[in-house]
Amino acid sequence: MMLGIEELNVFYGGVQALRGMSLEVRAGEIVALLGANGAGKSTTLRTICGLLKPRSGQIRFQGGSLLEMPAHRIVEQGISQVPEGRRVFARMTVLENLEMGAYTRTSRSEIRESLQQVFARFPRLSERRTQLAGTLSGGEQQMLAMGRALMSRPRLLLLDEPSMGLAPMLVQEIFSIISEINRSGTTILLVEQNAHMALRIAHRAYVLETGSIALAGSARELMDNPEIQRVYLGD
Repeated sequence: MMLGIEELNVFYGGVQALRGMSLEVRAGEIVALLGANGAGKSTTLRTICGLLKPRSGQIRFQGGSLLEMPAHRIVEQGISQVPEGRRVFARMTVLENLEMGAYTRTSRSEIRESLQQVFARFPRLSERRTQLAGTLSGGEQQMLAMGRALMSRPRLLLLDEPSMGLAPMLVQEIFSIISEINRSGTTILLVEQNAHMALRIAHRAYVLETGSIALAGSARELMDNPEIQRVYLGD
């Protein structure tokens, strides 16, 4: 098991966002975390990254606890997040944004190698390397956010709503890239409202309702579940 979350309880002030939440991600998987707005999906990712501190529970990565670790050390451990809404540095160039993703690394030659790999995966970023990130289209900004996260060479990539606000053709392209990143050896925990697309590429999935896991199983099992079809797939 690469990532294990056990009985996690997280609060925003007096409001409980996660209630005894448990899940696991095995090396090499794409695991989808599904649920309505406010179910606790983004809270889960922010807690894994060290941006929120749980009141109780455990988060283990590669056998070690992440609970007392600051966010930058978690990145050094091999976890990188693509946040909801992209959050690119709008007044910096594409190249500067990508270099920011490598801030935990010291080898210039390895950083250059990672940069070439990102440009090979996202040719549009190579074409626009001197362009300000704020002038890119939504799809290009999503590619930039993903490329920036890959610059830290993560073992586990956390993706928060990568299809949000994108045209259907771009959604197909982004999900194809996510599958390709996974095939190249990166494990992925995917938070996504587009359940149909998420279940098409995921190995396993969890459904989060009001901070608790309501359903879990293989992507195929959840795709075939009548309740999932009714609530999330529009059938």
